[in-house]
Amino acid sequence: MTERKPPGVSFESWVDRQVREAAERGAFDDLPGAGRPLGGVDQPYDENWWIKRKLHEEGVSVLPPTLALRKEAEDALAAARAARTEAEARRILTEVNAAIDAALRRPPAGPPLNLVPFDVERVLAERRAAAAGD
Repeated sequence: MTERKPPGVSFESWVDRQVREAAERGAFDDLPGAGRPLGGVDQPYDENWWIKRKLHEEGVSVLPPTLALRKEAEDALAAARAARTEAEARRILTEVNAAIDAALRRPPAGPPLNLVPFDVERVLAERRAAAAGD
């Protein structure tokens, strides 16, 4: 015995139809993450997961200012070493040195800075030596 649907009742709701038609048009084809497993499923539940993800995506730091500047200096040194030109490397180091100088004059809150400005000429000489060794 087969069940019959009552007259006037559709098995496909309006919402279901909208989703089906959108899928047929390809509206879901290029969604980010489509076809990949959900990230963090094996992690313990954290009610602030979405805040942490947004902060990470936006590059917002929750570090104390001194630790953030240490990280910035570390990243700047790596960027200077990888720069395409010596002028670009010099610019990167000069900018981070200005931030370090300002922090040394007015120490920000947090743990000790433990930084001194980079010796730009020494870093550039090391960069040239590394390039010559390639």
